[in-house]
Amino acid sequence: MLEISNYTAEQIRDPFGIIAGNRYEFMINLVVPEEDELYSENGVSVRVIVKENDGEVSVVTYDLIETTTQKLLEFDLEDEEEEELAAFCKEHMPER
Repeated sequence: MLEISNYTAEQIRDPFGIIAGNRYEFMINLVVPEEDELYSENGVSVRVIVKENDGEVSVVTYDLIETTTQKLLEFDLEDEEEEELAAFCKEHMPER
């Protein structure tokens, strides 16, 4: 289960109107126990790009990063963690 300490979310502007729907970027700080293989002393965050089109919300992509260094981590979330991430983003979409 993902434990989230805080997050930010903002709409990504598409000044040319090329992409259908809206895109949002979430920066989510995770609480990771020391015994977890994902643990880093520098903290762990996930950058998520979410698409919203006609009421449908889905995760386009995500990256796990060290919070303080912004270094990409070579890990993927487990399937149920990806589902939790998608549900969190859908629930916390910014006002449009």
